Amino acid sequence: MVSPLLVPGTATPWAVLEQWTGWLQGWLGRDWEGQVVTWVLTKPLSVLVLALLAVAARWFAHRLIGRLVLRASEGLTSPILRRRPDQDPAEPPAPVAGRRVQRAQTMGSLLKSVASIVIWTIFAVTAVAQLGYPIGPLVASAGVVGVALGFGAQSLVKDFLSGICMIFEDQYGVGDVVDLGEAGGTVEAVGLRVTRLRDVEGTVWYVRNGEILRVGNKSQNWARTVLDVPVALDQDLHRVQEVLRDVAHDLWDDEDFAHLIIEEPEVWGVQDLTPNWVVVRVTLKTAPLEQWAVAREMRQRIKLRFDHEGIALAPPTAVAWGRPA
Repeated sequence: MVSPLLVPGTATPWAVLEQWTGWLQGWLGRDWEGQVVTWVLTKPLSVLVLALLAVAARWFAHRLIGRLVLRASEGLTSPILRRRPDQDPAEPPAPVAGRRVQRAQTMGSLLKSVASIVIWTIFAVTAVAQLGYPIGPLVASAGVVGVALGFGAQSLVKDFLSGICMIFEDQYGVGDVVDLGEAGGTVEAVGLRVTRLRDVEGTVWYVRNGEILRVGNKSQNWARTVLDVPVALDQDLHRVQEVLRDVAHDLWDDEDFAHLIIEEPEVWGVQDLTPNWVVVRVTLKTAPLEQWAVAREMRQRIKLRFDHEGIALAPPTAVAWGRPA
């Protein structure tokens, strides 16, 4: 017998409805109305409510972590104090406040990532259970898949473990200037898998944590400006060192640089001796990330003072090649 739905014009809407009702009863059973309501309204609404709760819990967790980071950073942003005259020279300098703020921000970023992963994992498992599927086999399968991924994605596991160790060991944080070997620059983000850097030219580098073999942090606790000043061979080295010491001391006393230089500058003396010039080294201990600004100002002041004192810098050397006669 041909179904009336397949013959146009031979079935009324009531007949079509009765036929659809019969199919649903045969497929879902006699309580098909309740099952339709459950799958069309109840279960989707339950999953939607769980998703909203997960979003709200994530927002609350991130807000709470942000408040904790803010409170941990309060009172730690004061400028670096100079070494006291009566302080023991062997005593290490006071910890830099900005460094603790950066560490708090980095730990806050890590905690936010962990909170998001935990919340969305709980939501996924709860949603599957709400849909009526048993979660026991799912959890067991997840364990087997995790072991398989652990063997197959060893580099990913290595990246995560290296990221956790670097964050807890405080090797670097957001805002630090680091040298990671293949790339260097300012740290913009520290994740469990990758670290994002931006170099001086503006290029953004993404470095996998598992590939980082060494870290050179240029902004941890303090920095040092090292200037090698080449002067001519006929200059009086004692006078050159006295002038350099005076220039460095004037910079030390300058109010604009009082919060940047944290110890009395030092002139170490002759660093190199060549047939063309003599190199004299002067150093200044500075706040983190301020060594370059201090070096630029120091070079400018040295040039002006040398011109005033009549001290000649190293003359340029040139080699002339000629064709033999």
